[in-house]
Amino acid sequence: MKKRTRYDRTAAAVTAIAAVALCIASLQPIQAQAVQAPKPDEVRFDQRLDSLVPLDLRFRDETGRRIQLQDLVDDKPVLLALVYYECPMLCTLVLNGMVDAMGEIPFTPGKEYTAITVSFNHEETHVLAAAKKASYLAELGRDGAEKGWHFLVGDEEPIAKLCHAVGFGFEYVPETGEFAHKSGIIILTPEGRVSRYFPGIEYDPTGLRLGLVEASENRIGSIVDRLFLLCYHYDPLTGQYGLLINRVVNTACAITLFLVLGSLAYFFRQERRLKEQTA
Repeated sequence: MKKRTRYDRTAAAVTAIAAVALCIASLQPIQAQAVQAPKPDEVRFDQRLDSLVPLDLRFRDETGRRIQLQDLVDDKPVLLALVYYECPMLCTLVLNGMVDAMGEIPFTPGKEYTAITVSFNHEETHVLAAAKKASYLAELGRDGAEKGWHFLVGDEEPIAKLCHAVGFGFEYVPETGEFAHKSGIIILTPEGRVSRYFPGIEYDPTGLRLGLVEASENRIGSIVDRLFLLCYHYDPLTGQYGLLINRVVNTACAITLFLVLGSLAYFFRQERRLKEQTA
């Protein structure tokens, strides 16, 4: 048997390295294809405040019935969520945050406001919508909410028009079979105008309540809610309501001035009456 020389061993090692390099090179097209999926920052969610949503868009509700958005609004502010029902993660977090905030406010869907959840996947059916509705109504646990929280599906065209009106972008990723999109919920006025955005997956119940009161033009809520609106300011960059210190101070000064002037007027009136009685 011929003994292998150092040259033979070196040649074998070089051949092995070359084979590995060829394998790596053959994988590069697959890797290049995988990085074509959209990055999170490339999918937009623009704030189009005061944009008008066409309420004549037609969808199907969870029963399969064809409806227009205006059939659901009924002169109430709208809490709108754009999701897709088979989303494995983010949409579920959006709906979980939404139902948690809804459970913390004293308003009920169908009474003070309307909640509308729309799937932006035109291939999803009303059967999926019905299952989602049953699950989240049970979690909300609010009597009568089934009349005011609607889960919709639709064709590609009305979905695109609705998403465009509110600035919501999404993109299908063939490599994963899922959609790339951002998260958040939206408040519309009864006329269908975009009033407020709440980005993310957790929503402040106070901000949500104030947003609904403001969108309703003070037709819902209590006098306390309206006083809160005087002291809070909506920041579109964060989607939150912040306390306006200057407005609070000005309001307090105005109240103090009113009380002082009222007290002085009372004392002057009493003094005049006393002089008249003495005379």
